[in-house]
Amino acid sequence: MCTKIDVSSIAKKAAYYTIGCKLNYAEISVIKNCFSQAGIATVQGKEIPDIVIISACSVTKKAEKKCCNLVRFIRKKYPDTFLVVTGCYAQLHNENVIEIDKIDLLVGLGEKIDLLNYVLEKKKGIIVSPWIKKHEFIPAHSYKNRTRAFLKIQDGCDYSCSYCIIPLARGRSRNGQISEIVKNAKELGRMGIKEVVLTGVNIGDFGKSTGESFLELLQKLDKVNNVGRFRISSIEPNLLSDEIVEFIASSGHFTPHFHISLQSGSNNILQLMCRKYDVISFQSKIEKIKTFMKDAFIGLDIIVGMRGENKKYFRETYCFLENLPFTQLHVFTYSDREEAIASSIKQEVSLEDKKKRRQKLLILSEKKCKNFYCSQIGTKHTVLFEKSFMKNKMYGFTENYIKVEAEYNEKIVNQLFDITLGSWNKGGTALTLSI
Repeated sequence: MCTKIDVSSIAKKAAYYTIGCKLNYAEISVIKNCFSQAGIATVQGKEIPDIVIISACSVTKKAEKKCCNLVRFIRKKYPDTFLVVTGCYAQLHNENVIEIDKIDLLVGLGEKIDLLNYVLEKKKGIIVSPWIKKHEFIPAHSYKNRTRAFLKIQDGCDYSCSYCIIPLARGRSRNGQISEIVKNAKELGRMGIKEVVLTGVNIGDFGKSTGESFLELLQKLDKVNNVGRFRISSIEPNLLSDEIVEFIASSGHFTPHFHISLQSGSNNILQLMCRKYDVISFQSKIEKIKTFMKDAFIGLDIIVGMRGENKKYFRETYCFLENLPFTQLHVFTYSDREEAIASSIKQEVSLEDKKKRRQKLLILSEKKCKNFYCSQIGTKHTVLFEKSFMKNKMYGFTENYIKVEAEYNEKIVNQLFDITLGSWNKGGTALTLSI
């Protein structure tokens, strides 16, 4: 993918846009790096790009609409630029995408690896292979301000959740070798990265294609000493084993921060979703985490308005969550996808009810999160401050994902800094340092 070639007569500058998950950010960073090595610089300020690359998501209709709007904005702002769209949206809806607004090139997920060559050859049209052929694992990572990096360890998914179409775009579950991932993590450490987030489509399924396991990967990464700390991104509850929880609790590098896909607190809806657990087993998992790590931050993914979610089932979800010791909710409104199994379920939820249910869960989430933050006031932690700042204030996160505000001090940027947490800042958005 990375080609050494004189591109001065073809293109000098490129702009990159990402819509979607951390995995998309990691993959667009690989593309950006390869273009840079080929001599194509990234635009700065008001510079006009010769090439624009959009990596777009297809999880929800809202994400797809964002892609359409962005394409139209780019084409209006840069009418003569060479416009490329890639990502899950391009993979699943290539004919729709190419017709939006004079897109020059549409590239599927399996073809991302050759994107630079396609652009240099000025190819136009659609280059997308069927998802079923996607067996190769393509490593990727991204980083921002040399502080935190997202490291891709896995791709694809073998699950058949009724609401989801991502397996149709990403293909079967596959992953890199542990040895290669450890090598990549060490390289990020040498670049000055202090925190690495492990990302993928279904990371707990790691090892399917290499005969290894997710726990084995964590154990090897825990010995990478030039990275200060590791986080795991979203994980399926049935794949978050007791052994993994106990290992993270004893680890010197992995943080007590969990992002778990619950999706519903009603067993009936979990069955409609074709999920692999029930609420009792999920509750047991959360209690296990809190037993070993009482200060762990626990974020949960929830979908409201799934077809078949009547008022009774939503009440079950709300009551279950109300009594569960989590920290924060990531609430998604169910979005119909024609290719998904759930689209055949007859009972729909009105848009008005979806909005009401989402708002009710967001209020509960805010209450739970503030209670958790308040419980941490006066406790000692390690924070990683980021380079960016606003109005002379800098921000960072503790190992258990508490946002911290401090007066800007360049000397502690990108450093793991021991602190005692103070009270809320003026906006009630972060805790301050205790002086």
